[in-house]
Amino acid sequence: QVQLVESGGGSVQPGGSLTLSCAASGTVATIYDMGWYRQAPGKERELAARISMSGITKYADSVKGRFTISRDNAKNTVSLQMNSLKPDDTAVYYCNADLQALINRLFQRRDYWGQGTQVTVSL
Repeated sequence: QVQLVESGGGSVQPGGSLTLSCAASGTVATIYDMGWYRQAPGKERELAARISMSGITKYADSVKGRFTISRDNAKNTVSLQMNSLKPDDTAVYYCNADLQALINRLFQRRDYWGQGTQVTVSL
């Protein structure tokens, strides 16, 4: 009943830019925090950036100054503008949302994840 659908991944050369987008759909009532996590091969999933309902942002040290997270509360979307990309940014990027949805006639709050989108930075 709730889906997070990502778009915008791809391949880019070092120094390039990509923008990831994620839209929440279904019986969404309220979206609290939204964020982007990433998982590189052989590594654990880690936070890249997060944004609260009021727009307070948090970034991993490794992406500060290069990535910008934003959201549109009216459209239930979150975006990640990634500039000056490095090979170390190569990973599957997952959209995450802490949201309340109407499920089986009850409002329930929990974390939701997108299916992931691949970002590859290489020559």
